Amino acid sequence: MNRSFARMVAAAILGLLAAPPANAQSNPIRIGVLGDQSGPYSAIGGPGAVLAAKMAVSDFGGSVLGRRIEIVSADMQNKPDLAAVIARKWFETEGVEAVVDLPTSSVALAVNEIGRVKNKFVFVTAASSEDLTGSACAPYTIQMLEDTRALAVGTAKAVVAAGGKTWFFLTPDFAFGHAMEKAGRTAIEAAGGQVLGSVQYPITTTDFASFLVTASSSPAQVIGISGVGGAAISVVKQAVEFGVTNDRRKLAIFLQFITDIDGLGLASSHGLYTTDGFYWDENDKARDWSKRFMAQHGKMPTKVQAYTYAIVLHYLKSIAAADSIEPEKVRAKMGETSLDLFGNAATIRPNGRAVYDLTLYEVKKPAESKYPWDYYKPVRQISAMEAFGPLSDSKCASR
Repeated sequence: MNRSFARMVAAAILGLLAAPPANAQSNPIRIGVLGDQSGPYSAIGGPGAVLAAKMAVSDFGGSVLGRRIEIVSADMQNKPDLAAVIARKWFETEGVEAVVDLPTSSVALAVNEIGRVKNKFVFVTAASSEDLTGSACAPYTIQMLEDTRALAVGTAKAVVAAGGKTWFFLTPDFAFGHAMEKAGRTAIEAAGGQVLGSVQYPITTTDFASFLVTASSSPAQVIGISGVGGAAISVVKQAVEFGVTNDRRKLAIFLQFITDIDGLGLASSHGLYTTDGFYWDENDKARDWSKRFMAQHGKMPTKVQAYTYAIVLHYLKSIAAADSIEPEKVRAKMGETSLDLFGNAATIRPNGRAVYDLTLYEVKKPAESKYPWDYYKPVRQISAMEAFGPLSDSKCASR
């Protein structure tokens, strides 16, 4: 009897030693939304991106592989060093498997490096640097937002094809602005257009009068705005106020968001050209999801928020398909299967670049808008290959 009891105790101890910790499968799978929650980029991602990620989790079913899925969030205040600290803590001690949002290229690149070291997923839905899938590419980084090349081809080439042959650039004097103008020039000239000149403005300026005077003195048919965010919108507002735009001259902004147009109003922004891979009113699938989003958020989704939903849902589906949380297996599934971008199929290349068709839109005149948020009319479709180019053009060493 004692010998039998001893064997039972020994077997129990061995079983405990061999078994995983009791909470290993009960620990939630966490996804972190790391964005600007209260600053200048909060309207394009921020709380709306958190909501979009939560909607993806809910639509997926709330759990995967028997584990609950949780969304956590933090405000990194657009500081690369702070973003890196938060991402490292999330990955090392808080069970976060993937980070999403990441406005500004400097923030995205900083978190990209943490993801590389920790073998974690980094989903960039709010930064457009080509380096993220080029020279700085990482095994588990995926870039959803259009990069500078795609934006340049999408807007510049399409506007030239629509008749805007001559251009003048208004460019903020910082890295993104220079990269955007360079990419725009290349696309314009390749399409048979011509850049007649450019002027750079300090990123801290709020008065664009002198720069607009210089631009308006050019005979260019199109004024290309290479900035982003509030400063770019201020350029548009002041251009309208100064009468820079007229029947023969258009404004083209390479990277803007529907919330910018809502803030400007159609009276100021009509005629503006912009390129997008998502517009809430483009088809029934986009409309249905966007109306659900608006019911909770009060505004229609930006493309950053829509891309956040799409990539989080694709990630969760890929975990289920791989029957594993292991990054290598999940990443393989993410590349093998098409990503549903609200009816617009996207694919993820080996370098992490998500590619999909784009549309050049023109902002409607007030009289053309029939209902709230009815802001865009399509001008030209742009294929994924035309916009993003071949994979062979990528500078990613591991593609």
